[in-house]
Amino acid sequence: MVDRLTLLAILDSLPDPILVADTDHVTRYMNRAAIDFYTGGADLISRSLLDCHNDQSQREMVEILAAMHAGEQERLITLTDEKRVYMRAVRDPDGKVLGYYERYEWLKKPA
Repeated sequence: MVDRLTLLAILDSLPDPILVADTDHVTRYMNRAAIDFYTGGADLISRSLLDCHNDQSQREMVEILAAMHAGEQERLITLTDEKRVYMRAVRDPDGKVLGYYERYEWLKKPA
């Protein structure tokens, strides 16, 4: 079994941003890459992601979370020439949605 400190060290070693939000869209965790990547950095922790997005993005986030509660695992939310960003469900062992995180696929790594 991996302890909490080791798990956090693993997440912090990843070069891609990991931002985890709960079912109220409140940021609960950001790895070091996410703190450096997102405007506002660590100040986003314990804040609603809905406050950081425009109306259209807010509606999409609420819709995707509802789809996750209905069984969806992941949805593409951003596609550019440089990256794909997915919103991915986080579930407990019984399948209940605990929240979600943003997963990045870099098509062109940032400099």
